[in-house]
Amino acid sequence: MRGKADTGRTPRHPGARDSCGACCLKITGLSVEREGLMILEDINLHIHCGELTCVIGPNGAGKTTLFESMLGVAAHTGSITFTDANEGRVRVPRIGYVPQSLNVDRLAPVTVMDLMRASRFHRPVFMPPGKRQRKDILDSLAKVGAEGLADRRVGALSGGEAQRVLLALALRPAPNLLLMDEPVSGLDAEGRERFYQIVDGLRNTLDVSVMLITHDFDMVSKYADRVVLLNRKVLAQGGPASVLACEDFRALFPTVGY
Repeated sequence: MRGKADTGRTPRHPGARDSCGACCLKITGLSVEREGLMILEDINLHIHCGELTCVIGPNGAGKTTLFESMLGVAAHTGSITFTDANEGRVRVPRIGYVPQSLNVDRLAPVTVMDLMRASRFHRPVFMPPGKRQRKDILDSLAKVGAEGLADRRVGALSGGEAQRVLLALALRPAPNLLLMDEPVSGLDAEGRERFYQIVDGLRNTLDVSVMLITHDFDMVSKYADRVVLLNRKVLAQGGPASVLACEDFRALFPTVGY
């Protein structure tokens, strides 16, 4: 077990299991240039498993481009490496991704169970799931408090319910890194709080590194282990208390007081 670094906040779960802390993602000198315009410049980050890292910054700061680079969608220079302490080697990380929303035809006769099966198994969706398949999917949904949604039509889900289903999809196969791009942007305060509580529990139990783009600074202050302030470059990184009080944050968000 490891001792948590000073992140600028008080631990919320004194009895929770610590992550191993030795598995880590390292981004070195990452830059993205498009048509002569530098979108990201010399990004250097070091993220340990079991940590929730919130990426904040103004619109156009390159936050989504950073995630696209990590997913292999955006061309970039620099390196992204993952050190797996359990296997004792450096390798490409398994990445789970949760987008801002689930875009589906609201009238389509597709249930959550159908969606989960289509993403995981090689059997036609029109065939009824076997007992083992159904149990496996229900177990995955239970991790995000969504087991009761299994037989609901996907198009009938609320925004918060849909995001929990997307989160369940992103967790299989079990990722080393979980990326979430403003996953609570369309939710009310209660939905945002519930989603963050679920994510907080996952990073405490699954030894997964979580990176989340958000503009919700209250939730950042409450739940983040580490915060990265980005505006094409990394302007600040550290515990939420220090980053939300730094001069660069105040300059970018003058109406926000921390």
